[in-house]
Amino acid sequence: MSDTATIEYKGKKIEFPVVEGTENELAIDIKTLRASAGIITLDPGYKNTGSCESAITYLDGEKGILRYRGYAIEDLAEKADFLEVAYLLIFGELPNKTQLEKFHNDIKANSEVDEDVKKIVDSFPRTAHPMGVLSSLTSALTAFNPSCVDINSEEDMYQAIVKIMGKFPVLAAWTLRRRNAKPYDYGNASLGYVENMLYMMFKKPNEEYKLNPVVVEALDKLLILHADHEQNCSTSTVRIVGSSHAGLFASLSAGVSALWGPLHGGANQAVIEMLEGIKEDGGDTAKYMEKAKDKEDPFRLMGFGHRVYKNFDPRAKIIKKSADEVLGDLGVEDPVLSIAKGLEKQALEDDYFVKRKLYPNVDFYSGIIYRALGIPTEMFTVMFALGRLPGWIAQWREMRLKKEPIGRPRQVYVGENLRPFVEVEKR
Repeated sequence: MSDTATIEYKGKKIEFPVVEGTENELAIDIKTLRASAGIITLDPGYKNTGSCESAITYLDGEKGILRYRGYAIEDLAEKADFLEVAYLLIFGELPNKTQLEKFHNDIKANSEVDEDVKKIVDSFPRTAHPMGVLSSLTSALTAFNPSCVDINSEEDMYQAIVKIMGKFPVLAAWTLRRRNAKPYDYGNASLGYVENMLYMMFKKPNEEYKLNPVVVEALDKLLILHADHEQNCSTSTVRIVGSSHAGLFASLSAGVSALWGPLHGGANQAVIEMLEGIKEDGGDTAKYMEKAKDKEDPFRLMGFGHRVYKNFDPRAKIIKKSADEVLGDLGVEDPVLSIAKGLEKQALEDDYFVKRKLYPNVDFYSGIIYRALGIPTEMFTVMFALGRLPGWIAQWREMRLKKEPIGRPRQVYVGENLRPFVEVEKR
């Protein structure tokens, strides 16, 4: 195989190096294209453009493969907990017992949020979308932690990481409690990281909160499955904002805002909204399956198929089992969840969906689980952000340590040519 590629334009041939990744992915390095040929590439949405070389996550959509730092997502979801995976993503290796305990203890030691942040939370109306609140609160942390992270100091970088890992779940929990008009809680230092999330979100002030191990395991798996997903919209946002040397908290806040969109992190919210719409229309799942097949019908079946995974979503196969366990353990009777199970069964048996590999994806099952836990639909994307946090941190850290240049995409201008200015009286 040649290690160069040739581009010919107007009789001029220019060679560019071909970069090969460790999983045999190939890319043409065109960073000198404009200087050499006076042209650029045009790739709306960057679907065929590699913005970086990264050692964090490997994804093969055709084969349904997802790996973090070389570890199969199936193994991590089955054998590791969320903090182990967070450490792996950020620092490159699975922690030993001492490292994991220190990581957890340091996160707990940095979990307190300045009391003045409560005033910011209270300034939002209870009807504010939780993702808008979370993005604002994450950005506000820069005001309470004004010093810049010295990326050349391993200790300084580590302290910034455990600080945001400790405070982010508090901000998420307070966002929910503000919505529900409940007093804010800092949690219980004796609990694990995921257990404490549930405690902070759901503990009532006048009674003891009892953790359900089935729920804890399901949430732990969900967070692991969402922890990173290569160069998606929010991750690319974190990297490009960070490339300007914006701080970690500001970069993460931008990632939260990017995740908010219904085409990205808001997909699981869209699933429940679709299910509620079907319920309001009588709950006839067969009718909506037929609507989904009709190309002339504007209805779209949310939570089925995936723009990256062309075969199956490996995360969905893992979390389907957890969804079944949660629904079985909680014994939830909810017509919306019954509709979801009906759609799932029909899609897995219908030739139209099977041939096109339109299987339920991770957003479908995560929406079902969050609904069963009593998490408001508007909070679903906040739960996604809690899982994606270590991935964003890992990507920001990698980008800064590699001293990547500031992100600055080009464009092809299609506007007006030079025009004479006309005085306002003559227009």
